[in-house]
Amino acid sequence: MISHKNDAALETLLAGLEKWSATAGWIPARIFTRFLPLKNDERISPILHSGDATLPLTTVVTEEGIRYALDFAAGYSHGLFLDQRMNRAKVRALRPKRMLNTFAYTCSFSVAAAMAGAETVSVDLSKKSLDRGKQNFALNGIAEKGHRFIAGDTLDLLPNLDSHGERFDLIILDPPTFSRGSNGRRWQVEEHFVDLLGAALELAMPKCSILLSTNCTKLNPAALEQMSRMCTKGRRRTVDYPRFATSVDFPTGTGSSTLWMMVR
Repeated sequence: MISHKNDAALETLLAGLEKWSATAGWIPARIFTRFLPLKNDERISPILHSGDATLPLTTVVTEEGIRYALDFAAGYSHGLFLDQRMNRAKVRALRPKRMLNTFAYTCSFSVAAAMAGAETVSVDLSKKSLDRGKQNFALNGIAEKGHRFIAGDTLDLLPNLDSHGERFDLIILDPPTFSRGSNGRRWQVEEHFVDLLGAALELAMPKCSILLSTNCTKLNPAALEQMSRMCTKGRRRTVDYPRFATSVDFPTGTGSSTLWMMVR
């Protein structure tokens, strides 16, 4: 899958892939391209650039022994974000007991946590996406017992979880850049991420790890940390910021911006 913002970028990326493939001795069976528009309503499904058009548009990939379903006919996103690979590995290494995965999409973080023995709660506005998440659980032989899939607005759900005394030792906050909730409420990540984090902190156990992640170009890791420090100071929570190695194929400045924080 090659994502691009214009034709010139696409040509550069295709040439780079061809050069790398020749060096590595690996030729992709199929190449899909995806245009990245400025507005959500301009999004289109990935397009097959090369390869056998008669092959099914669904497939299964394996990452560190975990299987994930991909569907290139499902719409704008095929089901797995590669720039989160290192963070999925970190989730598994943390071995949480209870994980909350907000804006869960196809629940890849939840699967990684479940493979490490955690109970999980996965939240997303789209029931269809959560159904795809359940498929990922089934692909890995994980029974749904101990795992909840909630179709709803995250900002409405977090206070409800708090009122029921639910607490987590790992929380994933990877919201979209822009969306509208089920009640029509507008969400803009650079304006509302701090509210999301504040609500999540109410659910954090001592020594809870929280992943902040966004594709918004206005929020780099430094901006995420500044926001986090402001938010935690206001709630009198002490936080550490562990640093982890970045993926070699998504160096600094590419892919999503992420920040891990550990609430004492």
